[in-house]
This record gives sequence, structure tokens and C-alpha cells, in this order.
Amino acid sequence: MVSFKELGLVNTREMFKKAVDGGYAIPAFNFNNLEQLQAIVTAAAETKSPVILQVSKGARNYANQTLLRYLAEGAVAYAKELGCEYPEIVLHLDHGDTFELCKSCVDMGFSSVMIDGSSLPYEENIALTKKVVEYAHQYDVTVEAELGVLAGVEDEVSAEESHYTKPEEVIDFSKRSGCDSLAISIGTSHGAYKFKPEQCTRDPKTGKLVPPPLAFDVLHEIEKKLPGFPIVLHGSSSVPQEYVDLIDKYGGNMPNAVGIPEEQLREASKSAVCKINIDSDSRLAYTAGVRETLALHPDYFDPRQYGKVARNYMIDLYKHKIVDVLGSDNKLAK
Repeated sequence: MVSFKELGLVNTREMFKKAVDGGYAIPAFNFNNLEQLQAIVTAAAETKSPVILQVSKGARNYANQTLLRYLAEGAVAYAKELGCEYPEIVLHLDHGDTFELCKSCVDMGFSSVMIDGSSLPYEENIALTKKVVEYAHQYDVTVEAELGVLAGVEDEVSAEESHYTKPEEVIDFSKRSGCDSLAISIGTSHGAYKFKPEQCTRDPKTGKLVPPPLAFDVLHEIEKKLPGFPIVLHGSSSVPQEYVDLIDKYGGNMPNAVGIPEEQLREASKSAVCKINIDSDSRLAYTAGVRETLALHPDYFDPRQYGKVARNYMIDLYKHKIVDVLGSDNKLAK
């Protein structure tokens, strides 16, 4: 058994309370490798932002759970090296699908876990979430649950259609499950193709897809039902066109890639939404950096040559999200 406190990590309890009260959202960035982790920690340290390092089931298998433990501990030390005296870093399981997976993460030093029972019948979702909560809370690990279904594909998470969270269920669900935060569905979606072309309109000047707006009426109803309760948005990448264009320019093929407009995420971050998940944007920045570098330098074969460019693109992306979209910069003690 490894306690997250031994690794210098924090859970989300106080972090989320400050975010809800302060009208900003905590960035939750997924990572799979060293370059992504370096970029996340660098951006968070330089902007003095709390941050959530998210690991999916697939990323955990890819990176190895033992290495992840030491990477998380190293992330805290690295932030301090960068001049962030009191970093607030969470290691979080994203979309845990079984009690056993969540328990394993708690035992290996994660400070937060998500149990995603959203595809289950309502009562089964409550029962599974409650079981995870009862175990995790013994070790002061916070638990995120999900109510409603997001469409799209990301790692093992896949759904053809979204189903908005029902505001009339959130009080009962949160009380009976005991969860610390609640991921809801209001129109965000996983992956880089968040909407089908027929769901969008097209900008007459650029021809680019314009996605439908998020269901802020649903969010506001949930806020009324659960005042001050931490709300989470998954699938909130904006799919920046500059990275899509670079990928396509240097051999990629990403027609009709479209994400959530940043102005809508800014609005959401000022509400009870205190955690916003961003994964695909990082993948796009990383891939754009690698494709561009190898296309311009076909003689390169050292991963550090193209990894460095990809890392710098991700640092710029993360800083932009923290400062210009989520408003979580300068929220640390020092």
C-alpha cells in the first residue's frame, strides 16, 4: 500500500472547493509518456496553477503502474525545481470501469479515482460508485462519478450517442453514492471528432464546421439542485485548427475534426464546473510537432529531436488552456 501523501500529491477536496468559490476550473490533462508529463508540469509550475494528471486504463497499461507511481513523485519534485514551492498535483484515474481497477490505483498511490458506471442502470451505478467511495475514503482518496453518457471514442471509452444528465437525479445520486465530484453530460464528447457534420453548421467564410452549443440550461439546473457541489466536464478538447492543419499539411488526414469552442469552456469554468478534462488537444499538438519535424528533417532519427518540438507545442497549449480558458493561473500559495 502506497499513500499518495508519501509521494507529495494532494487529493481534489480543497482544490475543488477553492475553484468553485473562485470561479475557475482545474485543468485535468491526460498523459501517456514522459514528454506529455514534462509539458504538463512545466506549464502548471510556470503559471502557478494546480493541476490534475490523468491516467486512463489504457495509459496505465501502456506506461506501467509502478513507473507511474515514481513519475508522479518525480512530477512533484520537478515542479519544485522549476520554482513552484508548493505544487498542488493530483494523480487521477480517468474512467475506471471496475472496483478492482480503482482499488489497485488507490493502493498504488493515486490521490483521486473516477469510477464510471454511467453505462450501467441507475441503481447499479450508485451501488458500484458507493463501493469505490467506501474503499477510497479509508485512505483519503477522492472519488469522481459519472451520471449521463458522453458520445465519442477515447481509449476504451466509446458511445455512439450521448444522453444528457437528468437534473432530477443528481441529488439522490450524489447523496446515496457519496461521491466527491460528479461528471455530467451536457453536450461535450470524447475524441477529436466530437460531432458529425450533420450535427454542425458551416462557417460561410471558412467552410469549417461550427458545433452545436453546450446545454447550459441543464448545467444551471444541476447547479440549483447541488449548490457548490463540484461538477466535472469530460471530452472538453477544443481541437485547435492550427494543429489539425499542421497534421494534414505533413501527411495526416483529419477531415471534419471539431471540438468544443473555448468561449463555451470559459463560461463553464466560471460556474460549478471545477474540473475540465482535456486529452485530444495534447495528442494533436504532440502529433503535429512530430509530423512537422520529421517532414522538415527527414534525416532525423533521434526521438529527442522531434520529441522536443512536440513537448514545446504541448507546453504552449497547456499554458493557453490554464491562463486563457480555465483561469487557474496564480492560484497556488507561492
